Amino acid sequence: MSIGNKIADARKEKNLTQEQLADMMSVTRQSISRWESDQSYPEMEKVVLLAELLGVSCDYLLNDSHEEQKVSAPVKSAVTRLLYGLKGKKVKLTLFETDYEIGNEVCTIIDFDGPWMSIEYTKSRKKITKILPVSSIQSISIVK
Repeated sequence: MSIGNKIADARKEKNLTQEQLADMMSVTRQSISRWESDQSYPEMEKVVLLAELLGVSCDYLLNDSHEEQKVSAPVKSAVTRLLYGLKGKKVKLTLFETDYEIGNEVCTIIDFDGPWMSIEYTKSRKKITKILPVSSIQSISIVK
């Protein structure tokens, strides 16, 4: 199986669109599409990030004859358990970085998957969905 097929299969198994994966990797959706269709290949540091995000090993992605896909499940930390418990709840996030344009908005944690979380908030009557790295969170306050 080619690296493109492996990326596409693992992405679909994680229920991610090409656009979502591209956002998580800071590349364009077209890059993901080219990788999945074997028109181009990701750089080595992107392969490592892909493996981490998709829950597969680098060996699986890079070795055509390597068919073992799953990486053993990590032990769930207290932060992981907390974020799973907050899915669907309204929270206020304080972030280390201001690049995410969330400001002081009340948001809802839509999904959480290891190093990434999906949030939704309303700004000017428009619902906005963002994918954030968990490492960017400085604090979480639950909103009642």
